[in-house]
Amino acid sequence: MKTPKNHILVIFGASGDLTYRKLVPAVFDLYDQNVLPENFAILGLGRTQLSDDAFREKMKEGIEQFALNHKNVSQNDKVDSFLQQLFYHGFNTKEEGEYEGLKDKLFELDGKLGTDRNFIFYLATPPSMYTVIPCHLAKHGLSKEEDGFRRLIVEKPFGYDLETARELNVSLLKHFNEEQLYRIDHYLGKETVQNLLVTRFSNAIYEPLWNRNYVNHVEITSSESIGVGNRGGYYEGSGALRDMVQNHLLLLAGLVGMEPPALIDSNSIRNEIVKVLQSLRPIKEEEVEKYVIRGQYVGSTVKGEQVNGYREENGVDPESRTETYVAMKFFIDNMRWGGVPFYIRTGKMLPTRVTEVVIHFKPTPHHLFASNTTIAQQQNQLVIRIQPDEGLLLKFGMKVPGAGFNVQNVNMDFHYSELADAYLPSAYERLLHDCMLGDSTLYSRGDAVEAAWTFVKPIQEAWKNNKYIKVHGYPAGTWGPDVADDLIEEPHLTWRYPCKNLANDGNYCEL
Repeated sequence: MKTPKNHILVIFGASGDLTYRKLVPAVFDLYDQNVLPENFAILGLGRTQLSDDAFREKMKEGIEQFALNHKNVSQNDKVDSFLQQLFYHGFNTKEEGEYEGLKDKLFELDGKLGTDRNFIFYLATPPSMYTVIPCHLAKHGLSKEEDGFRRLIVEKPFGYDLETARELNVSLLKHFNEEQLYRIDHYLGKETVQNLLVTRFSNAIYEPLWNRNYVNHVEITSSESIGVGNRGGYYEGSGALRDMVQNHLLLLAGLVGMEPPALIDSNSIRNEIVKVLQSLRPIKEEEVEKYVIRGQYVGSTVKGEQVNGYREENGVDPESRTETYVAMKFFIDNMRWGGVPFYIRTGKMLPTRVTEVVIHFKPTPHHLFASNTTIAQQQNQLVIRIQPDEGLLLKFGMKVPGAGFNVQNVNMDFHYSELADAYLPSAYERLLHDCMLGDSTLYSRGDAVEAAWTFVKPIQEAWKNNKYIKVHGYPAGTWGPDVADDLIEEPHLTWRYPCKNLANDGNYCEL
């Protein structure tokens, strides 16, 4: 891995959970891999008043619990040397007057550590601060790149609808240019998501088949086995459409559907993703009920334990219509994918936590062995597992030993876990390192964000304006409302039911 230039990572909201559980452990993993520059520091900012030592002690606890190699952290002599690179500054992000003190603190650290006035600002804050902090940084000259680089990492959500997303982009671009902005989506930091590009464009056997002539349909699933827990109040203002579909799943569809880029660089790859998002066939408001299913989990018994329904969770309106499940059918109107349906689904309190992309190839035009297998069983599948049990699986038919031509589906699979010597970085580790290098390939660009919101807008409007569109209940621990099966109109086909183990044959399984 390349070593970035000397710099200071400035984390706004450093006393929060994201910094404790994800950011600092990820940066420590980079340090442990010897890929950080010689002169490097983290400056944590927060309203909680902490000394440097108190901040370091708190972050040490986070590293011991959440770093990838956390089981050996207590024996790792690098921890103490890493903690000496952490500093803290009590700070109220809303008060413009305090930014001059932040500037003084940064330049003081820079002079002491020799970080060449290169600063990365990470907004681990509520979204309401995404317009406030960049404005104040710019007023104090901290967005200008006259004497070093300045980069700004923004956590999702990037707006709550098309209008607010546009407003956010306009606000950010007043103070930072697009090359300085890094809109982080941790899904794109996962190794298997990146492997989508390699699978497609480095293997001659796949790319000729990756089109409407050979692909019957594409299925993308991202499921969680837990409910909203104590985040009911937050989730009420979000829902599965905003939380998962608009960003994670549509970007995955963009990676699956994109054309080969001219170069493997940030602009070329992101240009092709935007083209896919702009080619999504609009779902009209009056068509939403036909193409989009929304659901909400209800109380049920899961593995012998009674679990609450969504409306019974803390902070949730007893008459809430917020969706915890979305299934959708859509089309990409271009030469490659014309007429090929894409199906996506996401939900909470489903049987297992899994994210995967499945390419369902068309069956053979002449069914020689149709008497022995169903048409669905004759369809080859390429399963790209993003989490857990990351890897690839190809399903194809083989003759069963013995007399006759009995055909059985078999798997040819690869698991990243089989690479004993391979280091699989966490998503935040990979994305933070990319930002340090100035590589924005795996970050969302402003026009892609707006294109995704443009597609989602009619769905939001239909749900808002038409109270007769149902919110389908589904028992916790199941794969969502039965009506979602109706989206797949071919009678012999249904959703794949994945298990934690990638090589499962796709039948429903209890974990």
